[in-house]
Order: sequence, then C-alpha cells, then structure tokens
Amino acid sequence: MQRRYNCLIVDDEQLARTLLSAYIEKIPHLEVVGSCKSPLEAMNYLREGNVDILFLDIQMPELNGVDFLKTIAQQPAVIFTTAYAEYAVTSYELDAVDYLLKPFGFDRFVKAVNKAIEKVEAKNTPSDKKEAEEVLYIKGDQKIYKVEPSSILYIEGLKEYVSYFIENQQRIISLHSLTKLEKELAQYNFMRVHRSYIVNLNHVTAFERHALWIDKEEIPIGKTYRDTVKEKLNW
Repeated sequence: MQRRYNCLIVDDEQLARTLLSAYIEKIPHLEVVGSCKSPLEAMNYLREGNVDILFLDIQMPELNGVDFLKTIAQQPAVIFTTAYAEYAVTSYELDAVDYLLKPFGFDRFVKAVNKAIEKVEAKNTPSDKKEAEEVLYIKGDQKIYKVEPSSILYIEGLKEYVSYFIENQQRIISLHSLTKLEKELAQYNFMRVHRSYIVNLNHVTAFERHALWIDKEEIPIGKTYRDTVKEKLNW
C-alpha cells in the first residue's frame, strides 16, 4: 500500500495556496494537512510533527520564509515556492530539496515532490541500511572493488573509461561514463568541474578561478563550470 505524505502550504497569496492545493490533490499519495497565509499560522502544524513536505513562500509579511525556516528545529522536506530567483542559493544552503520559481507548471511541481519524497524516505531509512548503502562497487582490472565514496579524491574521464583516484594512491580504471557518475555521485558531494573531471568537494584543499587542488594535485576548472563551482564551495 502506497504511503501518504502530509503536505503543509505556507503562502500569503490565496491564488498560490489554491494552485498548490489543486496540484497536491492530483497526486493520490499526497494530502494537504494545512494551508496557511503566514508562518505564524503554520507553527502549530509543525509542532505536531506530522508534516512530511512543506511548501514555503519566501516574501511574506511579518516573517519571511527563509527566516522562518531557520527557526524550525525538526525540518520536514522543504520546497520553496517564490517569484524571486535571487533566493535560490540561500534555499540550498538551508537544505531545501527544491526551489519552484513562480509561475510553475504541474510537471515541474511533480519533479519537486519526487525529490521531497526521496528525502523523507531517506530520513526514515534505518541507520544500518544507510550504512550499507555508503559503499560503491567498482568493476576494474577484472575485479570488483568495494570503495567508500568518501575515499575517492577525484575521477578523470578517459574517453569511454574513467579513472578513479583514491586515497592511499590507489587508482582504478573502469568502463563507465562521467555523465552518469556525475548524477550518481552528487549525493556524496561530488561535482563535475570540467568535461574530464569530477571531484569530491570534501577533499578540495585550495581553489582559484581556473583550477582547484586536492592536496598537491591540480584539477582544471572548465569555463562553463566556474560559477557553479565557486557557488558550491562557498569559499
């Protein structure tokens, strides 16, 4: 049986609340538990702890959505809904799962909801299962290597192959695609910084406009990736 996810809407505009309610009602496993015109109204719902997904506007009287989110100790999966694009970076710093820029359509709404559900389910996964998932199995040299994502320093693309550079000077060459790895490893704080490189941001020791360093190894930063890398590192 499909689990139902409780949704709370917080937006000072009636039309926005009505649209979100209509979108939520189209998805059988979502349910609106509250529709509030201000963050102060929403506090009681959040205290009860039965909110899975919070749709939160930013520009509101009395208390804006960003400041309100900072006051919530046990946060649900948060999707910002706003007409102001300049808050996008701030929203991800606050660990929001998505940022819907008004006006948005139902297809974009569904993508955001799917991300939110993934976060809710991950939060509810038993800790022993989570630990079991924190391992990658890499095929290379006619072997299968069991590797912790945190031990990978960076990955270099070699046409149809990739080369994993791992702590303790280990290197594994495997038949894989950088594009696929970019998506698969994003959850572990990896990022594409060049058409030929993905790096583990946790291992970056120095950064400048055209390159970054992992210990003494210099990794080039491609022109199209520069702004995103700088924003993600937040140095």
